[in-house]
Amino acid sequence: MSINATVLPKLGMLGSAAKAGTVSGLFREANDWTPQNFASEQIRSLVRRVFFMTGAQPVRHVVFSAAQANTDVGLICDQVGRALAMETSAEVAIVSRNSAPAETVPLQPRSGCSENTGIKSRSSRIAANLWRVPQPSLREICRDAGVGRFWISSLAELQNDFEYLVIHGPAAGASSESVLLGQLADGIILVLEAHNTKRATARKIKETLEESHSRILGTVLSERTFPVPERLYRRL
Repeated sequence: MSINATVLPKLGMLGSAAKAGTVSGLFREANDWTPQNFASEQIRSLVRRVFFMTGAQPVRHVVFSAAQANTDVGLICDQVGRALAMETSAEVAIVSRNSAPAETVPLQPRSGCSENTGIKSRSSRIAANLWRVPQPSLREICRDAGVGRFWISSLAELQNDFEYLVIHGPAAGASSESVLLGQLADGIILVLEAHNTKRATARKIKETLEESHSRILGTVLSERTFPVPERLYRRL
């Protein structure tokens, strides 16, 4: 199963033509279009196609990995997690690369993971069925040496508490860890940045993931700017 590229605009940015009012008549006909609404609809569409596609291999645990280290994947993971939690009553976790929230209860570090590690006590509940799990907290709980053993243990524990995982992975172009996560999870979505990620870079990452038998679910194009609303291009 593969999704088409999802386009996420750079919020709050419109080109000079729109600001100058040169297409004011068209704006009046489509005044419900905003970058925020367009981005929200793209996220909802992505969630439905990835997690709820009928007749496809079930997808529950997805890694989002940028082609470049400076691309903001955390915001995309947050948006996907929130949209996913609204589509299901099951427990959803956003596995964040950020530090542990201040309100979490510290646990005694252990060697390896066990049934009593209490991952949720290291996490923050941000909706009725939505949690944010900081990776630094996982590393304190699951202290197996090596990236591979750490993620095998961590994913096993996370799957005990949550049905769906939205994982903020490292940059695919800068770390082999993303390849490992693509193999262990149900699949990986590559995040490309408009006007910044080079085609050759994206192609090389795709080939590396495919050679490692990571399941590529699709791509997200972020930071796209529209001089005028996208659907108006069909009329111009």
